[in-house]
Amino acid sequence: MKQRIWELDAFRGICVLGMIAVHFVYDLTSLYKLVDWNLPTTFLFVQKWGGVLFLLLSGICVTLGTRSVRRGLIVFGSGLLVSAVTFAMWKFFSFHIGIIIYFGVLHCLGVCMMLYPLFKKWHWGVLLGVGAALVAAGFALMNVKFSFPWLIPLGLRPEGFQSSDYFPLLPYFGFFLLGAALGKTLYRKKASLLPKVNTHNLIIRFLTVCGRQSLWIYLLHQPILSGVLYLLSAF
Repeated sequence: MKQRIWELDAFRGICVLGMIAVHFVYDLTSLYKLVDWNLPTTFLFVQKWGGVLFLLLSGICVTLGTRSVRRGLIVFGSGLLVSAVTFAMWKFFSFHIGIIIYFGVLHCLGVCMMLYPLFKKWHWGVLLGVGAALVAAGFALMNVKFSFPWLIPLGLRPEGFQSSDYFPLLPYFGFFLLGAALGKTLYRKKASLLPKVNTHNLIIRFLTVCGRQSLWIYLLHQPILSGVLYLLSAF
């Protein structure tokens, strides 16, 4: 991307801050059980569907930049690191097996970025139709169970499957392609839609910095939160 588009960075920053809040409440109530809260419906909705915004936003951004395969490999590799850490938490620290992340948001984003060159030249209308079809297929398969685990990345889950972060390609690659369709239309000029906004505003600058560093924030926030709450639970 030759020029950063501030509103996309800021929106990503809002998403990553919301993710930290969701993970903090999850750790507090479910992982370490330090408090017993009846979570409001709004929070449960954000917890379940907030990740869709990441996929849509990444789909928009992938149409503006280059080297999506290289970036996808980095993100997917980060996802594998998260998988290794959560496996170690289960294996060596007696966490519930549901803590393991087999195919989370980073795995999904990484694969989506690596697949995008196959769809890069498609018309936005085709991307919109294919994306919508993949989303529909994902919802249709959501409650179908299988006896084998090999297609978990696609959304075909075995009976009893549990994971603390699960973003299968069906339906989420569909949301990514919907984002790409938006990128090819709303951002076809590769310029901000809000050029007159004062981007030196302190809040906007903070959000854009968070958005630009979203991968590092994702990788570091949970170990920090988990470490602090683990120490609190020990007392």
